[in-house]
Amino acid sequence: MNPVEQFLQSHNITYTPYSHPAVFTCEQAEHFHELVPGMIGKNLFLIDRKSERIFLVVLPIYKRADLKFLAKEFGVAKLSFGSPELLLQKMWLEPGSVSPFGLINNKDHDIEFYIDAEIYNAELVNFHPNINTASLSLSRDMFHKYLEVIPYETHIVHLAS
Repeated sequence: MNPVEQFLQSHNITYTPYSHPAVFTCEQAEHFHELVPGMIGKNLFLIDRKSERIFLVVLPIYKRADLKFLAKEFGVAKLSFGSPELLLQKMWLEPGSVSPFGLINNKDHDIEFYIDAEIYNAELVNFHPNINTASLSLSRDMFHKYLEVIPYETHIVHLAS
């Protein structure tokens, strides 16, 4: 059992685990979606280099990430993807393994968390448990319970398709 599963179980958060080949891209994840019910999230690790603010943005896999819109929404001039080194430093993750579960690893609690309303309200969601060879499926209630127990404010945004 990995640390994410231990965390979930310690908070009485139920889930269904799935093993699968390593997934590095949204295209690869879409194949997984054919086999497993529920919504798959696209997870963006972003930074505003000027203010050094760091963001984790979660949206449905089929939605386009409009960084200009997000920058305006966050009140920053420009967003870019955080480097693999910063991702490792802040979330202890490799690219391809990012998900809301990575917030457990952020001991500084300096990542701002934003999630698209559609995935926030989905009946069932699927995320990597900090490794890209597995996914955990959570009901809406269990996912919301997870969001309540982590020390982050959840900002809900409405992103266009």
